[in-house]
Amino acid sequence: MMNETKVMEFILIGFSEFPDLQIPLFVFFSLTYLVTLTGNVLLMTIIRLHRHLHIPMYFFLSILSFSETCYTFALIPKMLVNLITEEKAISFTACAVQMFFFIGFGATNCMLLTAMGYDRCVAICKPLHYKVLMNDRVCRQLVAFATGTGFTLSLIVTYFVFTLPFCGGKEINHFFCDMAPVIQAACTENNGIETVIFIFCIVVVFGSFLLILLSYLLNFHTILKIPSTEGKGKAFSTCASHLTVVVVHFGCASIIYLRPKSTYCLQEDTLISVTYTVVTPLLNPVVYSLRNKDVTFFPSENGGA
Repeated sequence: MMNETKVMEFILIGFSEFPDLQIPLFVFFSLTYLVTLTGNVLLMTIIRLHRHLHIPMYFFLSILSFSETCYTFALIPKMLVNLITEEKAISFTACAVQMFFFIGFGATNCMLLTAMGYDRCVAICKPLHYKVLMNDRVCRQLVAFATGTGFTLSLIVTYFVFTLPFCGGKEINHFFCDMAPVIQAACTENNGIETVIFIFCIVVVFGSFLLILLSYLLNFHTILKIPSTEGKGKAFSTCASHLTVVVVHFGCASIIYLRPKSTYCLQEDTLISVTYTVVTPLLNPVVYSLRNKDVTFFPSENGGA
């Protein structure tokens, strides 16, 4: 192994299997990315400017929108360049940096969705104590914990992956430096690294989802005790937007990261990855603006929707 040439770059073959679709895919992803950036920036701006939105739910939503914006910036520009150029290489360092930010923002998003689930749980189950339990200090601490934990875990995983021996010219069967494709590009198999990755996914993806599930079990238990149908409908509506994003986000993440190695199919994973890297970040401004009367991209003068 010592005599082999150390790899200096990877080739992201991504959508190379669809040569006739390179330009249509570039146009589609470019438009989607533009709408995603515009929607998230508008959502953050509206939340910032309107005082009636200065509450925990929208504070978490603005942070989530910012995180999603950074998340897409780490992945999509390079993918767009690769779609219209023959040269699809990414340097060893750039690949490591991309993976670090992809995992870091992805893990942060999972935990931010968990914090939003906790916020809904407190609002429904403990409405009289809501302002005390979800004060500004608690909200900032939850965001700091989500960000710090997400990027700490990302640093650990990225370090383990890129200490693997890579040698010669290596192709990555993906459009970005995801964990499984990069590990498969290593010179040797290392089950220890795969164990670390699996534990990371269990802690972040499955752990966050279980906490959200628990919060909604408590929510539904409380909502069912509400005597009026109108009251139940109003309580359910406060959770609808969050649930929509959670189902798509964790559904795609589970398909990719919480399954046995024997079921991997990188071609299928590439297509599924488009959902959580391109489509899911678009959900926040769309779902929260269309389903929530408090948010609109064309607010009235009094700040209402």
